[in-house]
Amino acid sequence: MTTLEDLVRLRRARDLMDRDYAEPLDVPALARVALMSAGHFSRAFRAAYGETPYSYLMTRRIERAKALLRRGDLTVTEVCFEVGCTSLGSFSSRFTELVGESPSAYRARDHADGAAIPACVAKISTRPVRNGEARSEPPPVA
Repeated sequence: MTTLEDLVRLRRARDLMDRDYAEPLDVPALARVALMSAGHFSRAFRAAYGETPYSYLMTRRIERAKALLRRGDLTVTEVCFEVGCTSLGSFSSRFTELVGESPSAYRARDHADGAAIPACVAKISTRPVRNGEARSEPPPVA
């Protein structure tokens, strides 16, 4: 059972991932922030948020990568390193798993239809889908 104190500590680690997603973060470092052992941190994080710390961090990285790729001024390799990934192959595989298309295909696609959408709405509608449930087509634009 996760205590209120544990939830506060887990939130501290999750906030760090949200803020410093491009930094080299691993479970032991995140566990230290949450003042927990690595094993307890991983189990508690999954129980509280429904996914592993690594999965959460990669989702944040892919979310940011999508925004950078939509801009179109960086290569896929540059975006990979900009968001904190160290392996282009792993980045591309995870991106494809979450988004449903490769980073190159995503970058090449026309994103003008979403340009008029406020950033706060675009962030929600373009959020990567977790657990390999990639959308087959882009979400409708309201």
